[in-house]
Amino acid sequence: AVPVLKKQLSLFVSLTANLASGILPSSGDVQVQTENLATQLKQDNVVEHISAARGIINFKVNRKLLAQKLLEPFGNGEDDKFGLNSELFNTLTTGTTLVEYSSPNIAKKFHAGHLRSTIIGNFIANLKQSLGNDVIRMNYLGDWGMQFGLLGAGFEQFGSPEKLKQNPLQHLFEVMVFFLFSFALQVYVRVNKEAENNENMKQAARDFFRQLEQHESHAVSLWQQFRDITVKEYQDIYERLGVHFDVYSGESFHQDQAQQVMQQLQSRGLLKTSEKGTGVVDLSPNRDMTNVCTVLRSDGTTLYITRDIAAAINRKEKYSFDEMIYVTDKSQENHFSQLFQILLAMGHSWADGCRHVSFGLVQGMKTRAGEVVFLEDVLDEARARMLNNMSQSNTTKELENPEDTAEKVGISALIIQDFKGPLQSDYKFDWDRMLQAQGDTGVFLQYTHARLCRSEISSIDTFSFWILYPLIYSVLYQSAQDLQPKHLVNFLLKLCHLIASAHRELPVKGSPEAVAQARLRLFSGACSVLANGMRILGITPVNKM
Repeated sequence: AVPVLKKQLSLFVSLTANLASGILPSSGDVQVQTENLATQLKQDNVVEHISAARGIINFKVNRKLLAQKLLEPFGNGEDDKFGLNSELFNTLTTGTTLVEYSSPNIAKKFHAGHLRSTIIGNFIANLKQSLGNDVIRMNYLGDWGMQFGLLGAGFEQFGSPEKLKQNPLQHLFEVMVFFLFSFALQVYVRVNKEAENNENMKQAARDFFRQLEQHESHAVSLWQQFRDITVKEYQDIYERLGVHFDVYSGESFHQDQAQQVMQQLQSRGLLKTSEKGTGVVDLSPNRDMTNVCTVLRSDGTTLYITRDIAAAINRKEKYSFDEMIYVTDKSQENHFSQLFQILLAMGHSWADGCRHVSFGLVQGMKTRAGEVVFLEDVLDEARARMLNNMSQSNTTKELENPEDTAEKVGISALIIQDFKGPLQSDYKFDWDRMLQAQGDTGVFLQYTHARLCRSEISSIDTFSFWILYPLIYSVLYQSAQDLQPKHLVNFLLKLCHLIASAHRELPVKGSPEAVAQARLRLFSGACSVLANGMRILGITPVNKM
C-alpha cells in the first residue's frame, strides 16, 4: 500500500512472476500470461478496474466505497477498538500467556541494563493482551543464590542497620555492587578484599547461603529485609515507565521445589555425577557427556538452572499457561535452550510452548555526568533534556505540568529508539537523535498525537493517509508471529509522516459540510489508531505539548 496520488490508477499490484508457482505455467511469455490472467479476473463493486502491463496486474479499488467502510467504525463508539478487531486475528491461537520480564537482582539499584527486558516484555504482554490472550505479567526477581551468601556474610560483619534505613539500596550497593563493578566504598570493599585472600571469608559466604537454604531464621530475616526494600524501590521505577506486574516471583520461591526436581531427575535416570562431583544432565545427542548442564554444586546446593526448572513446572501447575515467554538478553540463549531440553526430557511436552525472546546490548549509554549505571539516572536525564527542548521550542503549548509531559515524551523517545530495529541487534544510544522533534522518533509520535487532539482540529487541512488504516491489522498479525515491535513502530512512524504531509491533499476548511465532517472523522480515527499503537508499545500518549 502506498500514498494515494491524484493520477494514480491502481491501489494494489501483483507481480505475475510471484503467481507462477502452482497457478501459472512455469514457461511461456510473461506478458501473455499476465494478460490472460487479467481477463479471467472479474470486476465487482470493490475492484472496479483490472489491467495488465509489463508482467504486472493492476487493481483499481473503488475509493469511495473503501473510504465509507473505513469511516464506519468512527462515531459509532468503536474508535478505541479500531485495528484490534480484525477477522484476520481469528487465525491466531489465543489462550493464557505468561510473560517473564525485567527480572532484576534484589539488593541492587535498578541497573540500566534491565531497561530492554522491561520495555520489550511490556510490549509483548500488551500485544498478546490486545490480541485476546489472558496475560500474566511476571517479574522473576534474582533473589537467591551464592551472591546472597557473600552479601549476608558481609553485612553481618560490616553492615549498618542505620544506613540501611536511611538509604537502603545505596548502602546495599556499597555492600554488593563493588564485587561486580569494582567501585564503591565502605562495607563491600572490605569484604571483597578479604575474601580474595581469606578462605574463611569465602567459607562464611557459603555458610550463610547454606543457612538460607536450610531456612535458619536469622539468615531468612535478613534476606527478607533486603528483598522488601528492593521491591518497594523498584516499583517507583516501574510506575515511571508505565509498567506493572501481576506477579512478583523469584528464585527463592522455588528453592524447596528445586530439591524435588533433583529427585525427579534422579528417578528418570537423567542425573549424572561429573568428575568434579557436581550433578549434571547429559544433553549430548549420543549421551557421551560431551554436552552437559550442571544442575547441582558439589556441596549439594542448587543453581539458577535448577530453580528455573522448578519454576517452570510450578507455573504450569499453577497458571495452566498455553505459552510462556522469557525476555532476557542474548547471552542467556544457551541457558534457555538447556532449560527447554531438560523439561522435555523430564516428560513435560508443554515445554514446546515455551519461548525465549532475546535481545542485544545498548552501547554508549551515558548521561552528562558520565557512564550510566542506574536506570533512574537515564529517566531523569531524558526528562531534563526533553524539558529543555520544550522550553526552547516556539510551538510548545502552555502546559499544566510540563515536567510530567517531558517525562512521558522522554520515555517515548527511549522506547522508540530501542524498538526501531531487530531486537537481537546491538544499537548505539544517541541522546540528540533520540530527542529530535522531526524524523523517526518518539517525540515525533507524541507531537503528532498531540496535534490530532487539539481543539482547533478543524483548521488542519488534509488527509492522504487513510489507505494505511487497513495495514494495522497486518502489522499486529506480523508482530504476533515474531514478537518484534519494529513492525508496529515503523507503521506508526509512516502514519505520522503521512499525517504531516496531509496538508497538501484534502482541505477541511472551506469544504462542503459533509466532506469536512468525513475528513474530521478520519482525524479522529487516525488519533485512535496512533494512540492504540503507542499503548501497545508501552507509550502513554500525551494530548498536549
